[in-house]
Amino acid sequence: MGAVRLLVVEDDPSISGFVVRGLREELYVVDLAEDGLAGEQLAGDGQYDAIVLDIMLPKLDGIELCRRLRQDGVDTPVLMLTARDAVTDRIRGLDAGADDYLVKPFAFDELLARLRALTRRGRSRQLDTRLSYGPLVLDTESHRVAAAGRELDLSATEYRLLEHLLRHAGAIVSRDQLAEHVWGGDYDPFSNLADVYIGYLRKKLRAAGIELPLIHTIRGMGYMLKDGA
Repeated sequence: MGAVRLLVVEDDPSISGFVVRGLREELYVVDLAEDGLAGEQLAGDGQYDAIVLDIMLPKLDGIELCRRLRQDGVDTPVLMLTARDAVTDRIRGLDAGADDYLVKPFAFDELLARLRALTRRGRSRQLDTRLSYGPLVLDTESHRVAAAGRELDLSATEYRLLEHLLRHAGAIVSRDQLAEHVWGGDYDPFSNLADVYIGYLRKKLRAAGIELPLIHTIRGMGYMLKDGA
């Protein structure tokens, strides 16, 4: 499995901005929907590890959205956000199929803790905490990466990129796959962002003493993590 994927459904930009930014800094891949119908469309394929869902939304409110998802068989864990703190609102959300409830304003650390608990419960099997290939070792719990025993200082984006390559070592990974799993919805398909970050990773691997190429460019197809020429 790749990076943890989250969907945030929130129409208030002051809230969605800091939530999405904070979650991405914590190495999650995050998509944002700003109304209930857009959230329903994105969530319908069940490919997210958790959904952060506001109750008060335009076009389709969060409770009805959650109810529809459950009726359609989507079992993605849902954390509801709302400014309402009445017990009746909490009950309505939970009865609609939400897994947890957080009242605004909230501490970001509490949001993180609740999401960690939800994603652990929501998975049918645990992610491997240690990925290794050739001289590379990546720990998905501590987010530490070592090359030939030397720890690498990677940005959040570089980390997600290397993790995805490690999970598909020996296979070709297309630029579209990287766009989906590393940048989520914030990627221009005509940009060279993937090439730029591949370059950053190669430079850091060389600085760590890895002389043989590990990340290979497969012309017209994408990249491959492969030990040796």
